[in-house]
Formats: sequence, C-alpha cells, structure tokens
Amino acid sequence: MPTHKILIVDNDHAIASDLEARLVARGFEVTAIASSGREAIALADQTQPNLILMNVALGGDMDGVAAAGAIRLRTPIPVIFMVDCSDEDTLRRVREIQPFGYVSKPLVDRELQVHIDVALRNDEVVRPLNGVEEPFFAVSIDLLCCLDFTGYFKRLNPAWERTLGFTIAELMAKPFIDFVHPDDRERTLKQNRSVRAVGENALSFENRYLCKDGSYRWLRWNAAPDAEQQVIYSVARDITEQKCAEDEREQLVRELQAALAEVKTLQQILPICSYCRKIRDDENYWHTVEGYISRHTSSMFSHGICPTCYETEVVPDLKAFEKRVELPG
Repeated sequence: MPTHKILIVDNDHAIASDLEARLVARGFEVTAIASSGREAIALADQTQPNLILMNVALGGDMDGVAAAGAIRLRTPIPVIFMVDCSDEDTLRRVREIQPFGYVSKPLVDRELQVHIDVALRNDEVVRPLNGVEEPFFAVSIDLLCCLDFTGYFKRLNPAWERTLGFTIAELMAKPFIDFVHPDDRERTLKQNRSVRAVGENALSFENRYLCKDGSYRWLRWNAAPDAEQQVIYSVARDITEQKCAEDEREQLVRELQAALAEVKTLQQILPICSYCRKIRDDENYWHTVEGYISRHTSSMFSHGICPTCYETEVVPDLKAFEKRVELPG
C-alpha cells in the first residue's frame, strides 16, 4: 500500500517539527513544511501531497483559509485546518470554505488520525469522479457552480471569470447575493429559499449579475438542491444579448404603434376648402361635402333649411321678392 504524503503548513517551526515526527511515526510521509500561505501554494504544486494540514493563523499577508482557497482553485487536494476553537470568526470562515475537516489545538493524536483517515477516504471516492467531470466543467461555455446553503459559492468553472471579469477567488470570497443587481435581490433570495427549504428545482429563473467593470449581465438559471450535501447545483447562461435584442424589438414595436396612431389621427383630419367647402380626398381630388360623405359612408341626404340660414338667407330673399311684387308695373 503506497504511503500517503502530507504537507504541513505552520509558521511555528517547533510545532511543525513535532507534528512531522508524530506523522512519520504513524507511517505518513511529510513532503515539506511551509511557513506561509504563499509558500504552501508553491509547495502544494511542487510536491502534490495527498493531504494538507493547514494552520489557520499564519504570518504575512495570507492566512490559512485564503491559502487553502487558492490551492483548491489549482488542484483538489483535501485540507484539514488546525484551529483555535476560541476564535469564532475564524471558525466561521473555516466552515464557509468547506474543508475536509478541522482539528482543535492542542492536537490530540487519536483525533488527528481520525480526521486524516476520513479525509483520505473521502478524497479517494471523490477524486475519480472529479477526474471524469473536470474537463466538461472546465470547457463549458455556461456558468456552472455549486452554491452552499450558507450562501457562498463552493465551486465555479472558468466561464464565470470570462463572463463577469471577477476572479474565482473574488467570487467565492463574498455571499453570492452581493453580486446580484439590487433590484433583483428580493426575488432571488425568495427563489433561493424555495429551492433550499421546499426542495424544488429552479427553472429558467432570470436575474442580473455584477461585472468587474460595474456593468450587469443577464443570466438565466436552472438549479437543483442536494439536501444531504447542503448545496445547490446550478447552471446559468448569459442571455444579455438576447435581452438587448428583446428590448430593441419592444422599442421598435412601441415606435411603430406610435407612428400608426399618428397616421390614424392624421386620417381623421379632412382638408376642406375655405371658400367652396369642398373636401380633398387621399388622391388629391376635391369633392362636395355630400359627395365625399356619400362615397365613404352609407349615409343618404335630404335637404332642408336650418333656422339660422332661414333668418339670414330665406327671409331677406322673401322680403325682396315681396317688394318687387308690390311695385307698379
């Protein structure tokens, strides 16, 4: 049976040396001891251990949690954290990154052995599956992710970086809702709660995600929960161009409807001669009022005299006629 290789990451040389001796005595091979987060990343690439024992409290600009996150983006090496259980904030960050386990200081041999055995056994099961799915995960043009029930991304494929511009580390450092457009957050959280609590799939759910340059892109989601693993498996497609095309089409329809309404309004305005009162049709012919209305409607005319015209037109004519009759021949 091959010897399992372990990388120790601890900035306290005495503690690291003691831990190395205890591990070697139990049959493990210690590939190296790193004293900082950046050194741990480099040694993980160089030595390819089966397991990393990572002290959370490291000196320098990168602690153990950040180092483990960076290593996980490069290679799926299981990490067991060594933590001080009195630091609640550190424990919260450790849980968020979903390690293979964590042990409390001072280390107890039996507890450490159990955590190592469990982590190595789980890795032997998970790694072959990851090896099969990894090429598909990496080359997918869609955005694939595993979202923890706590609201943090556990895993993202490279399409996220290409689409949004953020690095995977930046996306995993904050709750997912921080990247959602403020106007979409309420219904996004409602959908997320429904998937987690009710266990229903999300189908064709749409919202906007923040990009590195400050813009937003539309994503359409399908998601399914895994209650046992406490994660949501999701795939999202960038539909920004489709949304822009839909907006342009709707704007064009609105403009056409406005133009049609304007044409209809113009059709209701009849050009009429100020002198003879004839009406001009669409073919530039002039018609009498009776002729135009008869041509465009089913109306028929009967002629009479209105009271105003009777007083202004008929009465003067009658009086003039009477005067002519009264004059002697």
